[in-house]
Amino acid sequence: MTEIGYQLFAAAHRAQEIDAMGDMMEIKSFHAAAPAGAQRSEREAVRDDALMRKAREFEAVFVAQMLQQSGLSEAFSGDSGFGGEAFASMLTEQYANEIVDSGGFGLAEHIYKQLVDKENAS
Repeated sequence: MTEIGYQLFAAAHRAQEIDAMGDMMEIKSFHAAAPAGAQRSEREAVRDDALMRKAREFEAVFVAQMLQQSGLSEAFSGDSGFGGEAFASMLTEQYANEIVDSGGFGLAEHIYKQLVDKENAS
């Protein structure tokens, strides 16, 4: 794995751990409120939504890194100084989010499937 790939993976993993804590709190509070019969199917729906959201977030980070490495940020910022660099970085992230929201590269769906398979196996 390249250094950039490792950094991307490590950053996404740290973000996933932090966000997972919030998702687990949301899921636990949902379990307390759900009736016993409906708890399993609704619990799975909440879990699946959280897993898909995380998979899409990971794909967006990955696409943003690809766009930055392609030189898109530098093309946006040009000679505009620090403000232009910050704007270009945010614009690149927004483009990545739009790409993922439009269907992306299909990476999120593969990640989601693997996460669901892993959850079901445990």
